[in-house]
Amino acid sequence: MSNHKKTINAWCMYDWANSAFATTIMAAVLPIFFRNVAAVTLPASEKYLATSIWGYTTSIAMFIVAILSLILGPISDATGRKKRYLFWFIVIGCLSTSLLVLTGPGKWLAVAILFIVGNIGFAGGEVFYDSLLPHIASRTEINRISTRAYAFGYLGGGLLLALNIAMIFLLPKTVIGSQGNAVSVLGMQLSFLTVGLWWGFFSIPLFRHVPEPWIDPKKRHGRTLRMAITRLSETFSKVRQYRQLLVFILAFWLYNDGIGTIIKMATVYGSEIGIGTMDLIGALLLTQIIGIPCAFAFGRIADRIGAKHAILLGLCVYMGISIGGFFMCSPIHFWILAGLVGLVQGGTQALSRSLYASMIPKNRSAEFFSFYNISGKFAGIIGPAVFGLVGQLTQNSRLGILSLLFFFVAGVLLLTKVKPEQAPLFG
Repeated sequence: MSNHKKTINAWCMYDWANSAFATTIMAAVLPIFFRNVAAVTLPASEKYLATSIWGYTTSIAMFIVAILSLILGPISDATGRKKRYLFWFIVIGCLSTSLLVLTGPGKWLAVAILFIVGNIGFAGGEVFYDSLLPHIASRTEINRISTRAYAFGYLGGGLLLALNIAMIFLLPKTVIGSQGNAVSVLGMQLSFLTVGLWWGFFSIPLFRHVPEPWIDPKKRHGRTLRMAITRLSETFSKVRQYRQLLVFILAFWLYNDGIGTIIKMATVYGSEIGIGTMDLIGALLLTQIIGIPCAFAFGRIADRIGAKHAILLGLCVYMGISIGGFFMCSPIHFWILAGLVGLVQGGTQALSRSLYASMIPKNRSAEFFSFYNISGKFAGIIGPAVFGLVGQLTQNSRLGILSLLFFFVAGVLLLTKVKPEQAPLFG
């Protein structure tokens, strides 16, 4: 295998590694554990409350990540330490995720805190992971590599989720709460530990085979807050000079908020309306299985019709998912919607990353990807918070899921205005 292929595969393997957190922790198991186990002491008459608290918890995590990204992205560009920062975010994420094994009934606050810290490790690490992409891929292969990484992520996250489902199904169940819900608390707790171990172990190839991007020693700067703020202000000024890049960021800000909220809120919402644990987790495994070939397919579609039009195609499907979620009332409905998410989730997000990567300067990639991720993270504050607030005010989370339609419609309208071919060819 050539060094270039080894580098590409090692970079893609990190998606395999950290997708364990995205599937088991963010999407499938922890939201159900939070609602049915950790939050069992919350008032049973207010079943929407756990869903709302989970939405607020997700928003707090995204806010902290966004603030950190404001500072760390410029610093990593100026100091040439992208991989070093990625390493420490992985350590934070793996440790906090593994510690979830110690939580249990009534410990909803501890679960919320550990989830926030784990989310910081996950999302903060993505800033530096994504910023390596322009350094290892050419413009002609960047779409395929980005979608390949998402396919790796679906496969890795899906395999571990399948193992965790088997563990949850086979290990003894415990009756929790006054409503007599029988859940495998031990199986869920052990699944959190497997995520921490999986994430850490499969991150090793990236550190072995992906080189730290070279930076001229004369251009290195000290790791200071003042320098970071200066570089960031320059980024804001530079982005404003390029209309196409700015419009894309605004579109991404909106539609990625809708996508992220669906990922984070789907199972806790499904649990609220009475769908069983195994149906919820099993349907998300279906999402992973469908997502593997579909992520590759989106890369090929983008090569034919362009990344922008492929993203628009995916967002139209997401509009239908939001409407379908409002009317959902049975497990089969959840399975169908999970399958639809699998069709478009990986491709839409991967092509958003590669489209943006093709429009930014390589020598400031972490800084610009910090801006990209900050846009998503700050937007990620709004969606879950709106979902939770609407559910709390109306005492019905169905209107919360319907409110996501706004984010997709507004994102599509803005994205149609983006003309990537008019973007300047950076360095």
